[in-house]
Amino acid sequence: MESIHFVEETIEQQAEVFGALADPTRLKLVKLLCRQHSPNVLCVNALASLLGVTQSAVSQHLRVLRVIGLVKGERRGYHIHYFINFEVLERYRKLVSEALKIEEPLNVKLCENYCNEKEKQNVSRD
Repeated sequence: MESIHFVEETIEQQAEVFGALADPTRLKLVKLLCRQHSPNVLCVNALASLLGVTQSAVSQHLRVLRVIGLVKGERRGYHIHYFINFEVLERYRKLVSEALKIEEPLNVKLCENYCNEKEKQNVSRD
C-alpha cells in the first residue's frame, strides 16, 4: 500500500503561518507593510490610521506577526517603525506554496480500504 507521509515540522510551520494570516486585518497589515521599504517604514499610529482600526488593535496584530518573525520593528525616536522581514516572507511563501501544491493522485483507493475495514468490524460485531 502506498504510504502517505507528512513532515510534521513542516505541517506545524504551515499551520502557524496560515493562523497568523487568517485574520483579515493582519493580512491587510502584511500587504501594506510589503509595499513599504526603508526608509519609509510605518509606526503604529500611521498603520492604525491607514487600516481604520485602533492603535491597540494594530499593536496586537503586530505582536502576532512578530512572534512568527514576519514583521520587525525599529525604534526611531519615540516610535517603533515596522517593516516586513523579507527573508522570512520568502521562506513562508515557499511553505504556503508547498502546502497548496497540486500533487499526483495516490494509486490506492483509501476510502475503499478504510470503509471495507469498518464494514468488516461491524459485521464481526453482529
